[in-house]
Amino acid sequence: MKIQERTGAGNNRSSAPVQPTMGERLPSPPRERKPALAALAVLLILVGALGATMLVLRAGDRIEVVKVTADIQAGESVGNKVESVLVADDAGVNYVKWNQINALKKLKAKSTIYAGTLVIGQMFGTEASVPAGKAVVGLSLKEGQYPEGIEVGDLVAAYQVGNNSSSNSGSDDKTGSGATGSTDTAIVDDARVTKVPDGSGDSTISSTNQRVTVTVDESDAAALTRAAAANQVALVKVPGN
Repeated sequence: MKIQERTGAGNNRSSAPVQPTMGERLPSPPRERKPALAALAVLLILVGALGATMLVLRAGDRIEVVKVTADIQAGESVGNKVESVLVADDAGVNYVKWNQINALKKLKAKSTIYAGTLVIGQMFGTEASVPAGKAVVGLSLKEGQYPEGIEVGDLVAAYQVGNNSSSNSGSDDKTGSGATGSTDTAIVDDARVTKVPDGSGDSTISSTNQRVTVTVDESDAAALTRAAAANQVALVKVPGN
């Protein structure tokens, strides 16, 4: 009986392979190592870290420079139309640093400088350069021949006015007057004021005359100069200021 039981027990055994129990891991094939790819990955990481470091260092290397806050016309100094800003230092750009502002105020703009511009040294000099096709004309104006508060950068029109206070010349003029008649047509429509003395030193010719320098089109310079020589010029501010 014992022999039969053992035989029967052996016949009941399954021939299926034994399955792994819960929690056991199947053996994985060995990984193929690629040292070239690993080295490339390490190199890329180092290059990225170096680039980030350089950006941080350059961001920290900043200087304080001058920025224009309002338009500055040719011949005008910066005055108070400036502020300081921080920019990345660049040896290739001749920035005017903020600690040079006092020296900058003694110079004049060579041409129009617009608001928002970072100032570089080439923009200013001891004298403003005259743009091509333009001419600079000096005027001596009496009170009433220029608007109160006129200043550098103003856009004005120049009119020829008559000298009605002069006496009769006894000439053959049909009107019997030696006065020059005024005209409604401007000699210059858009003259730009480039210099107005501040009242110190010899800025005034007399107690009532004011020196004003304007820049006009070269074609208008002769007519304006003749009227100025006869003291027959009046300035009026026009739109565009």
